[in-house]
Amino acid sequence: MNNELKEMFGQIQAEEKLKKSTREFLAQKTRGYTKATGAKRRYHVYAAACACLFFLLFGGRWLYFTPTVKISIDINPSIELSVNRFDRIIAVDGVNDSGRELMDVLDIKYKTYTDAIGQIMDNEQVEDLLSGNEIMTIAVTGSDGIQSSKILSGVRACTAKQKNTHCYRASSEEASAAHEMGLSCGRYRAFQELLRLDPTVTPEMVQDMTMREIRDLIDSLSNGKDNGDDSNNDTDNRDNEGGGQTGGSGGCGHHGQHRHRGSGGNCTSE
Repeated sequence: MNNELKEMFGQIQAEEKLKKSTREFLAQKTRGYTKATGAKRRYHVYAAACACLFFLLFGGRWLYFTPTVKISIDINPSIELSVNRFDRIIAVDGVNDSGRELMDVLDIKYKTYTDAIGQIMDNEQVEDLLSGNEIMTIAVTGSDGIQSSKILSGVRACTAKQKNTHCYRASSEEASAAHEMGLSCGRYRAFQELLRLDPTVTPEMVQDMTMREIRDLIDSLSNGKDNGDDSNNDTDNRDNEGGGQTGGSGGCGHHGQHRHRGSGGNCTSE
């Protein structure tokens, strides 16, 4: 009897030990699966975070450093500002030697285009040129019509109090043609006008001329042509009526600015 009881209790204890070991085994395995699943989830979270960070760093860099509008400034010096979609200057290029010299003394990179224009207008060399009745042209070009129009309005506002400045919007085709000749937009437009009067003129001839010198040469050739035509027709030439004005109205833009030395205002017609 005693032996049977001992055997029975032994079996019970063995079953309890088996149950206990089974529970421990299952618990261990279950916790292992949970840890593995959690680690796998964390891996996916980290991978997604890294992908987002990569996009922000490199995608954002692409957005920031892609030019959407260019501002071409001519007076001699001639410089070109590249503007991103956030209205910040991301590149400054000197189109000619004097432009590169001016570029070296400006601190406008990564500033807003309005701050950049203000700094250029306040530059001592530019101030001296404008006070000496030189002409400044500012061309805005870009594929984004809304941003280009907004920047053109901003540039006009920045130069509203300065005489002898002319702001306008140029086409992308005009800008490309200017770059192919090694000219800035304003100089290219003046060169095309000069070329119609004198087919022998070359881009190199106007490269280092001031905008005033180019304009005076255009007016001189235009007046000479008008005088010849009018004398043949025995009519009064335009010198008797407007001091050699070649176009425009009221002395606006390039045309007629030289008629009133030291006078005039900001002309912003396109």
